[in-house]
Amino acid sequence: MKQQQGFTLIELIVVIVILGILAATALPKFADLKGDANRAALNGLKGSMASAASIAHAAQLAAGAASGTSVTMEGDIVLMSNGYPTAAAGGIGAAIHSPDYTWQTTGMGKNANCFMGYSASTTGAFPSIGATSAVSGC
Repeated sequence: MKQQQGFTLIELIVVIVILGILAATALPKFADLKGDANRAALNGLKGSMASAASIAHAAQLAAGAASGTSVTMEGDIVLMSNGYPTAAAGGIGAAIHSPDYTWQTTGMGKNANCFMGYSASTTGAFPSIGATSAVSGC
């Protein structure tokens, strides 16, 4: 009587089917990494905007300038209003000074569908910074 060595064809097919099922359930989790990366990039931009606004505010206070007086940061003139950068390319856009992001209609970002909103201070309080709901265009 011969002893069986190795696997039968049916055993190999069952293992391949099981691996296929596992791959099909795990693939959607890894396929959405682009959306996660876009959200992380926007959160990083939010931190940059907050830091730039704080540094511009501190520079203005250190110079003893009035709340609407422009400040110079890294050679760029930053337009100020109520002690913080304005919501414009010459305001927060100049304060961030990043080649990766440009000023959009109401904030900084890659394009009109992928940006972090910025509302300038109207009372001297810290500006409002928040993500847009659309990150699909990043």
